[in-house]
Amino acid sequence: MISSRKTLWMVAVWMAVVMGCGSVHAQEIKVALIASRTGPYEAYAKQAEQGLSMGLAYATQNTMTVSGRKLTVLIKDDQFKPDRARALISEAFYDDKVDIAVGSTSSATTLAMMPVAQEAKKLLIVDIGAADQITGARFNRYVFRTGRSTAQEAIASAVGLAAKDTSIAVLAQDYAFGRDSVTAFKKAAESAGAKVVDEEFVPISATDFTAPVQRMFDALKDKPGRKVIWVTWVGSSPLQKINAMNPGRYGITLASPGTLLSTMGEYKNIPQLEGTMIYYYAFERNQANDWLINETKKRYQTVPDAGTALAFNAGIAIVKAIETAGGTDTEKLIKALEGMQFDSAKGPITIRAEDHQGLQEMYQVRFKTDQSVAWAVPELVRTLTPDMINLPVGVKHSN
Repeated sequence: MISSRKTLWMVAVWMAVVMGCGSVHAQEIKVALIASRTGPYEAYAKQAEQGLSMGLAYATQNTMTVSGRKLTVLIKDDQFKPDRARALISEAFYDDKVDIAVGSTSSATTLAMMPVAQEAKKLLIVDIGAADQITGARFNRYVFRTGRSTAQEAIASAVGLAAKDTSIAVLAQDYAFGRDSVTAFKKAAESAGAKVVDEEFVPISATDFTAPVQRMFDALKDKPGRKVIWVTWVGSSPLQKINAMNPGRYGITLASPGTLLSTMGEYKNIPQLEGTMIYYYAFERNQANDWLINETKKRYQTVPDAGTALAFNAGIAIVKAIETAGGTDTEKLIKALEGMQFDSAKGPITIRAEDHQGLQEMYQVRFKTDQSVAWAVPELVRTLTPDMINLPVGVKHSN
């Protein structure tokens, strides 16, 4: 009898423990980061992992809890493959019961994931993928981008370079990013009074730039006023090869958006090189960026790069949205995010309600060579605010 009672008591205790654990588990908020840890965007993916982790920590005062619920992050490698990215976000929403997904480092993998977010009626927060289609032609209401878009970056470049006495030739890779960049840049540059006199598109795998560069030289060399070649590129830049062909003999200077610090060694020793930056750790002095710099140095013995900051900002937005919504109900999260403003590592960001694009500052820079620094050091010329960039609405929707 005593043994029976003891057994019943032990069963009751075990059930209470199991039910209690289940209750705690149910209270978790799960976030899935889907990034291209394998492939050409590995550096961005690594920074995204670090940045998202630090963004969630910063926004929760290092507690990793929001509204009394623990935050858990699942990391999945899409291997730079759109089909795999689509399968992974489906797995995250339906099998792992994730509340919010973040990613990806590639626009192609991001676009593949977007229909799944719509089908599952769960949020996808885009931190790094930049294609205009994400908040444009292929937009859906479950997708929010806290990072920049291709058009934002290109228009910012035009604002920094364009003037009535300026002639510009452009060089880009022949795929969606390159052509989208040139389209946005050309429209903004010509609106400012500049003339785009040549557009050269080359294969992503191109290594010999002699012919397109010579065509750009021919288009520019006899033009009056300022003459610029603007290069928009992903990966190893052709800037050094163009510079080796001596554009200065025609009075031509070079310009290009900055990229990851690890690739900006290629920007060194190029005279009068200018451009724009998405983020540079030394430009903003605010609470979020100071925290990010100190924490990155402490955790990783380096300074935050662009990918780190973009994912960090996504983490801040996620926590603020959950706090505002009072939980993870998707409709309440959408309402919280549309029009939301938050303080980020690169100043205030406003998520535009019409297309869910994060409006943010960009930075006009000149690149200087400091032999003690591994990369060309961007020196701030001016901060370009969202009203200066004037990004068109990508798509209009109704809830």
